[in-house]
Amino acid sequence: MFHRTAVLLGVAMVFVAAGCASALDIGDKAPEFKATGIDGKECSLEKASKGADVVVLCFTCNQCPVAVAYEDRFIEFNKKFKGKKVTFIALNCNNRTEDLEAMKQRAEEKGFNFVYAFDETGKTAAAYKARVTPELFVIKDGKIAYHGAYDDSMNEPKKTYLVSAVSSLLEGKTPEPAETKAFGCGIKAG
Repeated sequence: MFHRTAVLLGVAMVFVAAGCASALDIGDKAPEFKATGIDGKECSLEKASKGADVVVLCFTCNQCPVAVAYEDRFIEFNKKFKGKKVTFIALNCNNRTEDLEAMKQRAEEKGFNFVYAFDETGKTAAAYKARVTPELFVIKDGKIAYHGAYDDSMNEPKKTYLVSAVSSLLEGKTPEPAETKAFGCGIKAG
């Protein structure tokens, strides 16, 4: 009995420790990644950064109700920043529950106006230490400049963190706040 309890306690501690891994810090170099876009083309941070002053990397998926609730906001964000050297990439790392075909269908149904790519390995979420969908990273000059939530509420937001962060960066200012708490469904990768 004691042995079984000790083993279970040890396993629980590993899961807790893994869940507590801290995210990248503001100012850290953004990890490179490669993923397959719904158009079949390879997507990477290097490619996304060409011609862009700011890259937004959004971990999202088709099935999380929180991520789905934000899809229209992502579309509006891209309309707002069209022609302003901002690249928005929605990256799906939920390789245990989703696939590229379902992503293509979802993008077509919603009329996504941004890159939607699939990281079949789940390595990008691990490299960024992303935990939930949606979770956003704003990258400027190859470094993390903002990390967290799109805004402060799924229902009636009062603060639009992402819009504010990107606007600040385009004006040569530091985002304030530069970090917020992302909320949503756990990423299902691995």
